[in-house]
Amino acid sequence: MRNPLSKKIIDIQPSGIRKFFDVANEMKDAISLGVGEPDFDTPWRIREEGIFSLEKGRTFYTSNAGLQELRNEICRYLERKIGVSYDPKKETLVTVGGSEAIDIGLRCMLDPGDEVLLPQPSYVSYLPCTVMADGVPVIIPLKRENEFKLTVQELEEHTTPKTKVLIMPFPNNPTGSIMTKKDLEPVAEFVREHDLYVISDEIYSELTYGTEHVSIASLPGMRERTIVINGFSKGFAMTGWRLGYCCGPEKIIEQMIKLHQFAIMCAPTTSQYAAVEGLRNCEEEVQEMRESYNQRRRFLMNEFRRMGLECFEPFGAFYVFPSIREFGMTSEEFATKLLQEEKVAVVPGSAFGDCGEGYLRISYAYSIEELKEALGRVDHFIQRLRESK
Repeated sequence: MRNPLSKKIIDIQPSGIRKFFDVANEMKDAISLGVGEPDFDTPWRIREEGIFSLEKGRTFYTSNAGLQELRNEICRYLERKIGVSYDPKKETLVTVGGSEAIDIGLRCMLDPGDEVLLPQPSYVSYLPCTVMADGVPVIIPLKRENEFKLTVQELEEHTTPKTKVLIMPFPNNPTGSIMTKKDLEPVAEFVREHDLYVISDEIYSELTYGTEHVSIASLPGMRERTIVINGFSKGFAMTGWRLGYCCGPEKIIEQMIKLHQFAIMCAPTTSQYAAVEGLRNCEEEVQEMRESYNQRRRFLMNEFRRMGLECFEPFGAFYVFPSIREFGMTSEEFATKLLQEEKVAVVPGSAFGDCGEGYLRISYAYSIEELKEALGRVDHFIQRLRESK
């Protein structure tokens, strides 16, 4: 019998995130600090609108591009938040989470052999989506000494005549790093000079601390060469509603809508009606969640300093990325021993690219009580390791 599978899909490695949590879920008294999912309930107003839409029988397909009312609100939201105006009819697409937008954006923009610049550590989907779109991933290792920010020097070292797309994964998963306007300006100049396009994944844009999020699309000459991707999973605590969106130049969005039409038809109708309410009336709830995350972020940084564990301070998302290089183990070895001995599950930094080796991703999308218990166990573990040296 012939092999029924594509060589491309066989060669792609499965996500390194889920491995430890599948084990932790079956382990009594285990604490997981790895899943990138808010621990808050979806704000009640959003849930109520979802319920109301079901009661009213609004269970039919929306247009392929998404409910017009929602696209209008998305454009008002982006104009308010990042200062960029989009046409809700021609430049906006509602997707099944931000992940679908990443996938179809790359498939619509790449021809075989086109190179995609992938700063890492970063979200695990970028590389496989590039490969499945017949693109060539070019990894840019981000450096701790630069606070895991992308620099023009790094772009110069990795750009070739075949480079077409740069993925901008900020605020960053897993590091929590952000790019300020000052950081973005030289990157935008480089992009314009080299005639590149940008996919800017801004799913954590609502979760920045001490500074406002800045989109590269808001800089001069960048709106026409940037696809802005966002969604409701992180900032609005709507992971299970599976709703995202993208905005960008009409000629790109038009083709993304076509691919979305054939592959998906439309995003979940109930979720779309609920999201309208979220964008209109839930800023206060989003702010409360952001303040809670910030409190947890500060708690973790204080605990790491007390333990003597090196970790740069993140200002975005809900992750910290401490270094465990002093212990002479790989990230996977450290995470495995921590789970076995202290029943705490974290994600090895290597799951987000080779340059994540020597680090751990720890999520603070958990209550302070859970974080205190888990960090106490981590403290016991690393003190034992230091004593055994």
